[in-house]
Amino acid sequence: MTEALLFDYNGVITDDEEQHRATFADLLAEAGIALTRDEYYADYLGCDDRTSFVHAFRRAGKPLDPVTLETLVARKSQAYARLTGTAPALVAGAAAFVRAASGRFRMGLVSGAQRREIEPALARAGLADCFEVIVAGEDVPRCKPDPGGYLAARAALARGGPLEARRCVAIEDSLAGLSAARAAGMRCVMLTTSHPAPALAAADLVWTSFAGHDPAELAALGDS
Repeated sequence: MTEALLFDYNGVITDDEEQHRATFADLLAEAGIALTRDEYYADYLGCDDRTSFVHAFRRAGKPLDPVTLETLVARKSQAYARLTGTAPALVAGAAAFVRAASGRFRMGLVSGAQRREIEPALARAGLADCFEVIVAGEDVPRCKPDPGGYLAARAALARGGPLEARRCVAIEDSLAGLSAARAAGMRCVMLTTSHPAPALAAADLVWTSFAGHDPAELAALGDS
């Protein structure tokens, strides 16, 4: 049976991928780098900010020194905060689902977002006490599709008692996140907040949101 749920953050709990895309694209435009919406969702969704900027500048053949990189990361975080504050909109049904799931499963959050963005928003949504473990972008050396974040979260949960990867279910919205969960040996539920359902066929389940779903639906995935 499933013992733990590991949630992504942006696009899973918070409905804010478009705000991330817009702030990233605006900063790239200042550097003379164009980024379309399709390119963002195909190539950058699921990556942390630092990796995304490095990737974009490299693809454009432009130099990016460490000081400029850190400035861009800080400016994006500030721009995102101006758009969303400390209470970004939540995915439909997310708050009720997370709260209900926390009474049934062990809970972790695995995200490429910065901890300073995650923790205030969870607190404002009344969900901070639902998660036993949070692995943020700065906690692992590589972003999704690398499985490091999911492996770190499982290892942290396992300190409170044995936890096999096959007993963990990830909940994601990005293809990079799906690949990361699979590489970590976990089942994966995908939300269609960032990609249409046909693109997510490799997932164990595909939901449009949490609305109308009960955490009990995931109990048997750990056996499959």
